[in-house]
Amino acid sequence: MAEQRDDGKPGAEVEPAGPSTPASQPPVDPAQLEQFRQFQQFQDYLRFTQAQQGNEPAPPPDAGLVQASPPQPPVIPPGYQLVREDRRGGGPPRWVKWLGKKVLAWVLAIVILGVAGTWLYNHFFPSDAGKSSAQLAQEGGGTYHTNRILSTSPYEAVREVYDAVAQNLVPQACGRMDEPVQQKFAQDLGYADCQVAVHELNRKVTSKNDYAESMPSYVSEPLPGDRFTISSCRFGIRGGPALGAFTVQKVDKSQWLITAHTNEPTPCPAAPPTS
Repeated sequence: MAEQRDDGKPGAEVEPAGPSTPASQPPVDPAQLEQFRQFQQFQDYLRFTQAQQGNEPAPPPDAGLVQASPPQPPVIPPGYQLVREDRRGGGPPRWVKWLGKKVLAWVLAIVILGVAGTWLYNHFFPSDAGKSSAQLAQEGGGTYHTNRILSTSPYEAVREVYDAVAQNLVPQACGRMDEPVQQKFAQDLGYADCQVAVHELNRKVTSKNDYAESMPSYVSEPLPGDRFTISSCRFGIRGGPALGAFTVQKVDKSQWLITAHTNEPTPCPAAPPTS
């Protein structure tokens, strides 16, 4: 139908509009296509790793958001190394621990050697503290039946008592006497027992050598028998107190044991000349 114009003149005939021709699509950018392909590969990799860990695959991210690349390990500068968390500030250095172990080992070794040395010393050199006269007799005169521990000279037997008192040696002094005589010796001199007597008499010694040598080891005169008395005053004791008269007796293995004791005047009378 012809269009009627305002001026009364017929216009051009209007034809129905036909189908429009679609505009041509812009060409695809190869770089964007490659990025999209890599993004799909990355999503496939994430789904694979999550499936290996037993997790459900994460939902695909919004295509409109820019995906962050996976975190990369830190770059370590040259000359540095990673330090484990449990070693960072966790205690003293290794050399300090090694030195501590060495010091501890030396301390333990010194303690063990000290204990062993004390035991050995006490074993081979026992103290006479706390021992009774009976125990001292077992260490001295009480064992002469089976061992040769006494002197084979009667005068030497008495001289050894003086020498032991000068050195403050209780077993050697009391052990030269028979057990009952040890207590008699102490009581005659005014002491509780033989051990106390030796310690107290030693305090009165002014010259150890003179005191020990005041009594001769032997005399030239014949022995009066297998039992006789030796007087301290006869020989003039020097450097300490005189110990009285000792009766000696010949026993097993030709040894001489002190079997009796008596006091003598104090001070001793003038000693006669010895032969």
